[in-house]
Amino acid sequence: MKTQQTAGSKLFIGIDIHKRSWKIHCATDLCSGKTFSMPPRAELLRDYVFKHYPGYEVSTAYEAGCCGYAAHRSFERYGWRSLVVNPADIFRRGKERHTKTDRIDAQLIARELKDNRLEGICVPDTCREQLRSLFRRRNDLVKDMRQIKSYIKMQLLYYGIEIPEQYDNDHWSHNFRHWLDDLKFEYDTGDEVLRSRMRTFRFIDQEFRDVSTLLRRHTKTYFKEDYMLLRSIPGIGPIVASGILSELGNLRRFTNIKHLAGYVGLAPGIYQSGDTVRHTGVSMRAHRLIRSYFIEASWQAIRTDPVMQGYYRKHQGKNVKSVIVKVARKLLSRTLAVIKTGIPYQIGVVE
Repeated sequence: MKTQQTAGSKLFIGIDIHKRSWKIHCATDLCSGKTFSMPPRAELLRDYVFKHYPGYEVSTAYEAGCCGYAAHRSFERYGWRSLVVNPADIFRRGKERHTKTDRIDAQLIARELKDNRLEGICVPDTCREQLRSLFRRRNDLVKDMRQIKSYIKMQLLYYGIEIPEQYDNDHWSHNFRHWLDDLKFEYDTGDEVLRSRMRTFRFIDQEFRDVSTLLRRHTKTYFKEDYMLLRSIPGIGPIVASGILSELGNLRRFTNIKHLAGYVGLAPGIYQSGDTVRHTGVSMRAHRLIRSYFIEASWQAIRTDPVMQGYYRKHQGKNVKSVIVKVARKLLSRTLAVIKTGIPYQIGVVE
């Protein structure tokens, strides 16, 4: 009796990606396969697969990291199923948690892929991905600005120069900047140090303004509908709206607020053993950058929206940090609601 093959052979490729080389593990549905290294080029892996595994249905997976999504997009162009996974989602047994090599990582990824236990992250399109890079560049400039301001104040403190009371705050007015320009030290070297730092400060300040303007313009151009919906929510300004759309992607993919809150990191952590149930604060697994922006936006929402203000006062007397997290989650719920419904938020409407 002749046998007929009813299903195609499958190939599962786990990749540990690095800048200079890739560690590859190829496993089929019938055998565990082998591990080898190769240069970091997707076309070389394609040629290898076509040569040694012709006609196979190919699935690949690698960990999200510094190498981005270029390899993923190449694999999809080849007609392969490709996943980019969160490293924390790769299950490790016992001793595997204490031993880490590139070979082991590639084998683990291939094993989890073969057992269908991997779920890929949402890979953004190139437009949204590059908008996200611009948003993160702005965040870097915020850190640089904070650092150079600290250096300038440190120099004044070191030499015993007191800042006038009207200027001693976080807002550096033009008058304060002129006051710094007019400062004179005993020797030219002291003057040059301050002048150099002021030149750096002004460069970063101008870069910050230019990047912020470009970020708002790009978001309004390519994601205008969602941008205007988010801007209707009190507390969410142009930069926060741009951050949400770039970092979280298309919010319509989230099925409910629990799903979104778990992704952002505004879901409560819970530890239960028998009759013991303990809340451990917000989840440790979070998108920390966006979570911090939602926390910051919540303080503004309290000042501008009477409904949010009443919600905050309702919880007054408790830990302030816990209360503001509750407000942030409520703000997150509004964010998902306006995007899902397509209806702008109306201030004062009781939820």
